[in-house]
Amino acid sequence: MTPLRAYHLLGISALLALVPGTSAAEGDWSQWRGPNQDGSSPALSLPAKLGPGNLAWSTPLPGKAGSTPVFVGDRLFLTTPDAEKNLLLLCLDRKSGRELWRRTVGIGDRDVGRNNMCAPSPVVDAERVIVLFGTGDFAAFNLEGKPLWSRNLGKEYGNFAVMWLYGASPLLHEGRLYLPVLQRDEMPQDYPRFDGKSSRESFVLCVDPATGKDLWRHVRKTDSTKESGESYATPVAFKGPNGPELVIVGGDHVSGHRFSDGGEIWRARLYEKRDDWYRIVTSPVVAGGFVLASGPKGQPVVAFRGGGSGDVTQTHRAWEFREAPTDWSTPCLYKDHVFVLDGQKRILSKLNPKDGTKIWSGKVPGNGPIWGSPSAADGKLFCHDENGTVFVLSAGEQFEVLGSHAFQGESPCKGSVALADGQVLVRTATALHAFSGNLPKN
Repeated sequence: MTPLRAYHLLGISALLALVPGTSAAEGDWSQWRGPNQDGSSPALSLPAKLGPGNLAWSTPLPGKAGSTPVFVGDRLFLTTPDAEKNLLLLCLDRKSGRELWRRTVGIGDRDVGRNNMCAPSPVVDAERVIVLFGTGDFAAFNLEGKPLWSRNLGKEYGNFAVMWLYGASPLLHEGRLYLPVLQRDEMPQDYPRFDGKSSRESFVLCVDPATGKDLWRHVRKTDSTKESGESYATPVAFKGPNGPELVIVGGDHVSGHRFSDGGEIWRARLYEKRDDWYRIVTSPVVAGGFVLASGPKGQPVVAFRGGGSGDVTQTHRAWEFREAPTDWSTPCLYKDHVFVLDGQKRILSKLNPKDGTKIWSGKVPGNGPIWGSPSAADGKLFCHDENGTVFVLSAGEQFEVLGSHAFQGESPCKGSVALADGQVLVRTATALHAFSGNLPKN
């Protein structure tokens, strides 16, 4: 692949050396929701206006996907299918967009609804990049592309019983990988990848990233029925009165677990209504000392206080936001405020996480859904809609659209924007684009 245009990136992250044995640097967008696990980044010098004049490079991609690019230093990674339905991991030079290497991890891509087998985003640290696909193919490579380990979770535990294909991304936290497999307990024969095994269980897996071996597996039980047992949510780390916890959302509940063995400390039901089809898409967010989790299809965003044990549905419920909740976009925490995007109605709301008070809300221009989750840095929020228009919004005192750019003929766009110093990374159905906030003058 030949990038259409290259540029010289000025920024701290461009100077980082990758030191073996260390985690990703502070500003590296090293996993799906960025360096803070909440959609925010310390990146600076980001453009408020987007257009051909600051489009630094564009690299064609062999296929569409909902996964978000990640990077450590100047090594950028993303997953994609190709025309032969291979499942690929690509490594690009983040300065120029030039492809450095690619590896085939599995085969068997397919579309179900708006999803395909490349929904989970990679995770990366200073030593390795780890990828997971909806087929269950799970593998690690060093930053030069050398295979380190591989396995297939479908062969080990049964194919994922998820109607619209598996979508959670692994969480890399303090040297361990955490992976939720929250699925339907009885897999119908008409589900994608039905493997002849009707029954299965939901579980959380902890894996050693160096070897790929399981450290523990915890079965997560629920009383949810049919599709409501399924979750596309990525876990998040939370440090509260109970100490460090792994927070999981799915099966109508949010729950806190011990990092040591996955044991459940507390759980809360997110909504009173019981519905066979209430799958959960949004991931949890930690904000203001609370755990925020969102129910589906018009159910509210709910905040729970930490420190509980057992069923805390009533005892630790702090506040809820019903005016414009989210069905699929994960909220973003930035500068002590929560930003909730209703991707169906295109309404963005800024909340005070201490009590859920709305500070402002506004409608993102245009029509059609916004599938990705908002990303924030440098006083700005970034998101793009399915049609291929990327927006820059103010994170300040009032709702304001600062800029936008429409990529014609590159829909559908489903992932989230990744941010680096002086750089905005936008994935469309056909290419990865980099906008620059500090392009050198000719």
